[in-house]
Amino acid sequence: MRLQKYLASMGIASRRKIEHWIRNERITVNGRLAKLGVKVSGQEIIKKDNQIILCDNVKIAHKHLIYNKRNDEITTRKDPKNRKTVFESLPRLDKQRWISIGRLDLTTTGLLLFTTDGDLANKLMHPSSGIIRKYLTRISGKASKSEIDLLKTGVMLSDGLASFSDVKFMSSKKLNSWYEVSLNEGRNHEVKRLWEKIGYKVSKLKRISFGPINLLRTIKPGSYVCINNSGVKTLYDSVKNLSSIER
Repeated sequence: MRLQKYLASMGIASRRKIEHWIRNERITVNGRLAKLGVKVSGQEIIKKDNQIILCDNVKIAHKHLIYNKRNDEITTRKDPKNRKTVFESLPRLDKQRWISIGRLDLTTTGLLLFTTDGDLANKLMHPSSGIIRKYLTRISGKASKSEIDLLKTGVMLSDGLASFSDVKFMSSKKLNSWYEVSLNEGRNHEVKRLWEKIGYKVSKLKRISFGPINLLRTIKPGSYVCINNSGVKTLYDSVKNLSSIER
């Protein structure tokens, strides 16, 4: 595996940042200056600025957690408008970094997964994974059976055909209705755009599951929990048939 991809998969930094380090001669492999594209086996001693960041006999265990995103938080690391980011609420790491498995819109709340394993993150986010995402949506009005069937059959959006794999009516109150919807991809604003395509505005949107991981009620907005061993295993099992994916 190429050095920059390997280090990114270990959660050291983004591939772009690692490539910048290599170009600036800050990375060595077994005592020699690294070059872009050099391949490694994972058994080398890798240093940055003469400090060991990875070596075969110092394995850094990957970490994984569930975060309950609040409204008006962004999912990027930095924001030019100085808005609050989800990364500010995560525990600090030494020699690793948190990678968000997908993103949520500014006003969308609920489940976000974070990992230090870049390869796992890439696989879970890749369209070929078919990972099911479930959301609670509140819309204005109530959809008819034919409209629900259309959402499940598929409607044409600006970036192609899209559909929900499942739509479940939950409840109605006054002028609004709640639905649980499922889909197996993560295009930008896809849930909102699907509803808007048939004439309904989404006023609330909350992700409640991503693949085998569910958002527990005990996880308060703005807080996180580490994923237990069985949960971690189900995540890896869900993508075990996918080969490594280039970012």
